[in-house]
Amino acid sequence: MFWQMVKGAVLRQGRQLLFVALTVALGISLATAMLNVMFDVGDKVNQELKAFGANITVTSKNSSILKDIYGLDEDSAPKEYLKEADLGKIKTIFWTNNIVAFAPHLTGDVILSDGTKVTMEGTWFDHVMDLPTGETFTTGEQYLKSWWQINGTWPEEADENTVLVGKDLAASRNIQPGDTLSYKLPDGTEEIIKVSGILSGGGDEDHQIIAQLPIVQKALGLEGKIDNVTVSAITTPENELARRASMNPKSLSVKEYEVWYCTAYVSSIAYQIEEVIQDSVARPVRQIAESEGRILGKTQLLMLLITILSVLSATMGVSNLVSANIMERSKELGLLKALGATDISVIILVLTEIFMSGFIGGVFGYFIGLGFAQVIGHAVFGTGIAVNLAVIPILITLLILMLLLGSLPAIRSLLRLRPAIVLHGR
Repeated sequence: MFWQMVKGAVLRQGRQLLFVALTVALGISLATAMLNVMFDVGDKVNQELKAFGANITVTSKNSSILKDIYGLDEDSAPKEYLKEADLGKIKTIFWTNNIVAFAPHLTGDVILSDGTKVTMEGTWFDHVMDLPTGETFTTGEQYLKSWWQINGTWPEEADENTVLVGKDLAASRNIQPGDTLSYKLPDGTEEIIKVSGILSGGGDEDHQIIAQLPIVQKALGLEGKIDNVTVSAITTPENELARRASMNPKSLSVKEYEVWYCTAYVSSIAYQIEEVIQDSVARPVRQIAESEGRILGKTQLLMLLITILSVLSATMGVSNLVSANIMERSKELGLLKALGATDISVIILVLTEIFMSGFIGGVFGYFIGLGFAQVIGHAVFGTGIAVNLAVIPILITLLILMLLLGSLPAIRSLLRLRPAIVLHGR
């Protein structure tokens, strides 16, 4: 009998219940899109922020100690170097998949053929390296310095003698792409290099020659040696645990240490790099790491606020529609109560109708929201958004709250409804 009454009510009130379903679908679709984007936005935002450069710098331990304790700068401190052969170990740490790119650096002065002293920095531009795991990894400055503007072309790995010249140095010597330069090697012979492009980076590189690493190692007589490594890693915003660990990991309890070590904090990734690179110190670039955390946190907060507002708006819409529906059906519901139906049974009848239409709208809204999420992903990040199944129970909870809160005014009206009054048209 109950379900026959529900069926009849649905058929009679089809239009009003359709509007309820549409309102719910709109609210759930926005919530679905925002929650899926919010759960996936961490990696997407971090990938976008990688364009701002490396967030970890790896240097020699001895050089770091001399600088931190004795205050010696890079020029006055005795030179200590890392081994180029150890660089592949960076991709063997626990968070290997979070290492987006890295590049080694070796800097020194060379004498050009006309006797001018210039600074030359060696690095990788687009380097394919063999990893200890047997895999290959492509990395270099092209993947770290997206803001560099090149008038010409990037040096090619196959041609070691191609270089970039900083714009200020090029302007002072009237150097153009395609020109050649020569400099003296330690044994007195001269090496010829070809300028593939003029670099504008906004830093010290504007006054330097940026060459491929083997060239600078040979020019300085430091084969197999590097000054430092800059690493770009996808990280999780740091919290109090990460800040304590960055000061002294040994101060953590065993459980805290495991949580910290197995979370992609910039401090834990830096710590793991120190473990695999002999005699090294890996330090986060705090300005970048903290900015990433703030931007990510604000982005996720924005998504959460949009979700809350969409659910509240849908709740208000449901409330208005259900209240109007109850007013139109006051005589029908009053007759039910006059025939002996209790307030609870009438409320259950009305809620059943609302929840049936609401859940139908919620299902459609979920799939529409998945489409919205993909549109947002491709429009903002240039890639799709992963479908997170953990969103479904959250949406079900939000849907139930939406329908219950939206039905409260109608329930209050039902409790105040007096059969004698409504049946007499008053």
